[in-house]
Amino acid sequence: MGVTLATDVGGTFTDVVLTGPDGRVTVAKTLTTPDDPAEGLLRGVRTALADAGAEPGEVTRFVHATTLATNVILERTGVPVAFVTTGGFRSMLALGRQARVEEDRYDRFYAQPEPPVPLTHTFTVPERIDASGAVLTPLDEDAAEAVADQIAALGVSAVAICLLHSYLNPAHERRLAEIVSARLPDGTPVVASCDVWPELGEYERATTTLMSAYVGPVMAAYLRRLEGRLRDLGITAPVRVMESSGGVLPAALAADRAVYTIESGPAAGVVAAARLGARRGLADLVCFDMGGTTAKAGLVRGGRPGITHEFQVGGKGSYGGRRPGTGVPIKAPAIDLAEVGSGGGSIAWADAGTLRVGPRSAGADPGPACYGRGGTLPTVTDADLVLGYLAADGFGAFTLDESLARAAIEEHVARPLGVDVTSAAAAIHDIAGAQMGAAVHVVTVRRGIDPRAFTLVALGGAAPTHVVGLAERFGIGRVLVPPHAGVGSAAGLLHADLAIERARTFLAPVARLTSCSASRDAFGELADLLASLERGARADLSASGEAVVVRSVGVRFIGQAHAFTVDLPAGPVTPETVQRAAEEFYKRYHESYGIDLRDPVELTTARVRVTLPGDAPPSPRMDPVPSPCATRRIWLSGDWQDVPVRARTSHAPGETFDGPCVITEPQCSLLVPSGWHGTVDGEGAILLEARP
Repeated sequence: MGVTLATDVGGTFTDVVLTGPDGRVTVAKTLTTPDDPAEGLLRGVRTALADAGAEPGEVTRFVHATTLATNVILERTGVPVAFVTTGGFRSMLALGRQARVEEDRYDRFYAQPEPPVPLTHTFTVPERIDASGAVLTPLDEDAAEAVADQIAALGVSAVAICLLHSYLNPAHERRLAEIVSARLPDGTPVVASCDVWPELGEYERATTTLMSAYVGPVMAAYLRRLEGRLRDLGITAPVRVMESSGGVLPAALAADRAVYTIESGPAAGVVAAARLGARRGLADLVCFDMGGTTAKAGLVRGGRPGITHEFQVGGKGSYGGRRPGTGVPIKAPAIDLAEVGSGGGSIAWADAGTLRVGPRSAGADPGPACYGRGGTLPTVTDADLVLGYLAADGFGAFTLDESLARAAIEEHVARPLGVDVTSAAAAIHDIAGAQMGAAVHVVTVRRGIDPRAFTLVALGGAAPTHVVGLAERFGIGRVLVPPHAGVGSAAGLLHADLAIERARTFLAPVARLTSCSASRDAFGELADLLASLERGARADLSASGEAVVVRSVGVRFIGQAHAFTVDLPAGPVTPETVQRAAEEFYKRYHESYGIDLRDPVELTTARVRVTLPGDAPPSPRMDPVPSPCATRRIWLSGDWQDVPVRARTSHAPGETFDGPCVITEPQCSLLVPSGWHGTVDGEGAILLEARP
């Protein structure tokens, strides 16, 4: 085993984690360079290699998580795209699905967002396929050629095609793609929905296909540049990119399916939490990932992260940023996360006598006031520094200036609200905690799940400072803080498996498949479809040997629009396996909604996920490094207290400690209040438990 490098580019920080054959981990944390994300990444790579004493040529695996796809969609910086759909549906994207939530409900001047593609770049062709896949109106090839000429005249960089019911019969889409491609310069991407995500739901399928065309060229260009610059550095290992559902993809496949990478970084954090919990016998976890810009929460139940197959990019509202109709819907597998705009860099300000925190962020440039990089607005990090939770010299390569933090809080919060700086800082900290609690609330309480039986896992540079307060808010009595928690998502990439999922609509009432007269042809069709999806996924990964294959189906009540995904057992598809899937659906429906229905159900989708397990590096024991125990004055329970402060590396395996105290490491600071007891395990992870 050679050297593995894992990198996670976030909105504020870029994290780099390196591990070698002995499993020892070297960490580098640098500020993200928004204008050229690769610049900050390469700076971190060089630092990690130097600190580990490793040569670039020793790197055999390079895994990358990036927010590039998300940022391109949110900032609308993708390539010019044309969109083609079935005649009569030209206004589909312009109409969309809109939901006015939160403050927008009361905005008399609310303006509906512009569609992702203007009508000037939207075209239709005469054709029609019905819901059974039968051709009602053949594709008008003369009209298609005319549309292709119009698209060519626009000079677009990519084309997206989504025709009605092409998930059942892709013939028209494929022929139209051939006609359009012939009129465009060589290499211009023409993306068909039947190749991106062939499922029912024309609007979501259209937006997913469109975003794939919109982001794909940007992602491809970025990955080419990154690979070239890594080669210049001496790293020739193939680049793999984290996809949204917790696996990694080869760079070429990630460029072709850029929408698969939208939740790239947060997914790595949940995968890391699941693996950490599994090694400690903890199967039910809430992953709390707080970085500089946002805080995310994800659920792990029975050792498996929750997966969703539809989410919103740029969504807003009290549903963790995923309120349907408030963003761009994406149909692709992703770890189910709730996200709020509350991170260490979230800006605090007084608004008409009310304290507001986030979602505006100081970002990487200029960053919080205490960074001394020109920022003058107070942030959550500034508040935590003033309250004593962070040390001026305990933030890696960054030296924090408390005087700048106090001045920013005084000017923008304390003075306008008529309070002292300490009270203002404490209020900023508390409000940020309440907002982060909204993300945990979405993935637990709002779904009928009692979080008190779960373990809260802290990942991200700001999470350890806030995690125990968050646990107390929900009555959670156990908190796990892994080693290198400040770069937890990047550390999770070290263990990520190569994986991909394929799916296709398969509509069939369960009663027809499980009745005494059930046709073997029906099961043969489902079995053939699952086998075909598996072959396609294996081909994507070039997987010819041992792989983990998980087959599943979408199940819903007949007449409803949404389905649960239920796993199928290994082996032949039989009436019994389909009936067991239906019973699992009834169980999950009751758990989710508290309603015990036994109405008829139907299958909606066949899915196959193929995974090539990665080689997990060994986990060495942490050798304690003796260091003196200092004392620091911090704000706790409405008063200043002197508490012990120790480096995490000074704790021996099995050592215990009691709060209040502060445990420090270069990338984060763990605040342990009174009433909590901690134990350090052999890998350096800290398990905190509330005292009865």
